[in-house]
Amino acid sequence: MRSRLYARLLPAAHTLVYRLTSGRIGGRWGRARVLLLTTTGRRSGRRRTTPLLYIEDAGKYVVMATNDGAARHPGWYRNLASRPEAMVQTGAGTFAVGMTTAGAEECERLWPLLADAYANYERDRKRTSREIPVVILKPRGEQ
Repeated sequence: MRSRLYARLLPAAHTLVYRLTSGRIGGRWGRARVLLLTTTGRRSGRRRTTPLLYIEDAGKYVVMATNDGAARHPGWYRNLASRPEAMVQTGAGTFAVGMTTAGAEECERLWPLLADAYANYERDRKRTSREIPVVILKPRGEQ
């Protein structure tokens, strides 16, 4: 129960501080940059915001659906798979995005860049038997 409460409160607090400061606080996690991803719940229809580490690649935003190495994909990824449109905030800027999951060749190219930004991705990869999706968020109009 306690870890579930912590898992809900920490992202909510991070999101609040990020929004209040336009990402000046909460916009980085070590060397990695942080964006806010707002998806629509696949069952509830409610908007959900999740802070995620990202890298930029040719004007697109790349995130990992690691879920800390858990056996199932994170809720934000399942929401995006159901409705591949979302909103992203980086710093003070907010914009609509569409989502695609990287194919094998693209994953092979992007994985080292992501792991370089955040070393725990390798740990997460070893913790799970599922294939961790590499997600590409493309600003709308660039689909």
